[in-house]
Amino acid sequence: MGLWTLLEGFLLLAIALAILNEERFLAPKGWGFSEVSTSGGAKTLKGQIIGLIYAAQYLRVPLIVLDAITILVMLISG
Repeated sequence: MGLWTLLEGFLLLAIALAILNEERFLAPKGWGFSEVSTSGGAKTLKGQIIGLIYAAQYLRVPLIVLDAITILVMLISG
């Protein structure tokens, strides 16, 4: 496993976090952003994970660009 494979894995994980829908997936399971912001639980592990999910959702456009670059590099390099 090389560095490129590791970076691809992190990119795929970030994309997976970015496409999670709050209304359909997160909120019914108690992982909504409103739950953390109202209770002040941003310091807990659950609050940190929810913050990471929302940060990935704000970075959707750069993730799309990175994904396109990764696909082009993989097509060129074989």
